[in-house]
Amino acid sequence: MQVLIVEDSERLRQALRSGLHSMGMAVDVAADGQAALAFVDSVQYDVIVLDLLMPRMDGRQLLREIRSRQLPSRVLVLSALDGVDERVNRLDDGADDYLVKPFAFEELRARILALGRRRHEQAVT
Repeated sequence: MQVLIVEDSERLRQALRSGLHSMGMAVDVAADGQAALAFVDSVQYDVIVLDLLMPRMDGRQLLREIRSRQLPSRVLVLSALDGVDERVNRLDDGADDYLVKPFAFEELRARILALGRRRHEQAVT
């Protein structure tokens, strides 16, 4: 499975990369939305794990850009913003799932795998 982690916290970005990579996933990382755009232009990701509050281009802008390009990647928002309006707005913007920080790694792993299955099931039908 191809996963892109878009997260401005270097510590969290590297921890997620290491944990997902140890499970056999191919993982790329980007520190902001601008850097992530270069990745999504060249690689078709199964799942993009997306923080919202980042420099240069925030996650909200990146999510809208991903959806405007009609990329088939599933997007899991991973954010400390826990308000109902924020979660609903991001899902309405095209996110496939939303997980609030702090989170359990096992739950993140399970959600990524579920989104990856859905993407591949849709591609087959």
